[in-house]
Amino acid sequence: MKMRVRKLRILVGVGAIFLVTFMFVAVGRLDGSNQLDRVTRDLHQGGEFTKTVTPSDSKITVEEKRLKVVEMMRHAWNNYKLYAWGKNELKPISKRAHLTSVFGGGDMGATIVDGLDTLYIMGLMDEFREGRDWISEHFRIGDIDSDLSVFETTIRFVGGLLSCYALTGDSMFRDKAAEVADALLPAFDTPTGLPCALINPSNKASRQYHWAGSNSILSEVGTLHLEFTYLSDVTGKKVYRDKAKRIREVLHNIQKPDGLYPNYINPKSGQWGQRHMSLGALGDSFYEYLLKSWLVSNNEDEEARVMFDEAMQAALDKMLRVSTTGLAYLAELKYGRIFEEKMDHLSCFAGGMFAMASTSLKNSLSKRYMDVARNLTHTCHESYDRSDTKLGPEAFRFSGAVEARAMKSNEKMYLLRPETFESYFIMWRLTKEQKYRDWAWEAVQALEKHCRVEGGYTGISNVYHGTPVGDDVQQSFFLAETLKYLYLIFSDDSLLSMDEWVFNTEAHPLPVKDKNPLYRLAYKSIDNNSV
Repeated sequence: MKMRVRKLRILVGVGAIFLVTFMFVAVGRLDGSNQLDRVTRDLHQGGEFTKTVTPSDSKITVEEKRLKVVEMMRHAWNNYKLYAWGKNELKPISKRAHLTSVFGGGDMGATIVDGLDTLYIMGLMDEFREGRDWISEHFRIGDIDSDLSVFETTIRFVGGLLSCYALTGDSMFRDKAAEVADALLPAFDTPTGLPCALINPSNKASRQYHWAGSNSILSEVGTLHLEFTYLSDVTGKKVYRDKAKRIREVLHNIQKPDGLYPNYINPKSGQWGQRHMSLGALGDSFYEYLLKSWLVSNNEDEEARVMFDEAMQAALDKMLRVSTTGLAYLAELKYGRIFEEKMDHLSCFAGGMFAMASTSLKNSLSKRYMDVARNLTHTCHESYDRSDTKLGPEAFRFSGAVEARAMKSNEKMYLLRPETFESYFIMWRLTKEQKYRDWAWEAVQALEKHCRVEGGYTGISNVYHGTPVGDDVQQSFFLAETLKYLYLIFSDDSLLSMDEWVFNTEAHPLPVKDKNPLYRLAYKSIDNNSV
């Protein structure tokens, strides 16, 4: 009887995915409709933004806002296809391939792999199929003769391919994900099992970033667990989970100064490097993955949740600050003291993280977590609202009369980043407070006004200039994360329910074990020697 119910649940779940997909295919082809025409007219006239549409004075429906994000995705994808197909990223102003991205100038198709699940979720099936066919026919990780980031390759490629496998059941995606992970494995051949930062898939040589000395980075070694564990489960090969478990063991057992995790750790000695701590760059996603490892395991990975709660108590006690006007922010520490009164845009994911921590387990920290979630998300919105473009800077400071504003020129850029919108999405799903949808629509308008160009979407160099200069890069994560989160904010909760899906740090949804019928567990386990 249990087996029959399980089979029925699987059939219902798969049927629901196909039904949702069919509906969104239909919706995705409506950009010539009156609805989308009206939205586009409201946002643009003659290619220039001429009207500010606010939730209070607009007649634009939630459906039309969602359709607008679909049109943005199509604009980004079609121009990448036209000017940079097969390359990693697009230069939308120059209308050519971006050859100096984090993945270099090779033909890895980073934008294809990173953006493919977004296409599927939006129902853009023609575009999805052409991307799928390119991966099947042309993507060969072993042919790449240049240094790749183990971290970036894991979250974008392994994560993106596994997400497509979960959504579709197409074994090509699973097999390609395994190929990528196998190419990364030599980087783990260190005395501690902590991987080096970079790997050359062709000659299998690994090394560290020059700027990090002999150290690996906390946010990089600590952000592989979701992808490697799920890959073991769908392939039956234990080697990937074993690599992730070894990293967990090292980080669990090492002594933490004041309960905090420094951002640098030596993979040869297993000792911390310089005592710099942050929930922004270099630290961020390690903490995110402790929580999400517990969530995606259907609460079985209790060690991860304990490590998360212990780390967050220390972090909130020492890093959480409140400005003179009441804005909460996460400062950076060095040797246990405040190093800089600034917060990275990358840290803006934390609002959503704390909200998930609050609602997923009721304990003595739940109320504090939700208060922090609301306050941090509000601060990140303020960093957007206080700029001329209504887009947020790369980092913002709190010193003297300056609050939630960038001060240095290299902090004033906006790189099409998603972290603030990620928190809007999670806060909307968990609280249903309308302001989060309103803030998301403000972001859509700002992106259309300042980042959209004829050849795609560009980052901008200064968010405090009313007519900013573009940086001429359409980041692959703009398609993978930014547009996905904006789309989901205006979608029904049943589309990628947070009860059954957990997003990796690149916004690739992975199914919750024993809860989501699309988990696709392999039938047999294969020992490490088979790889």
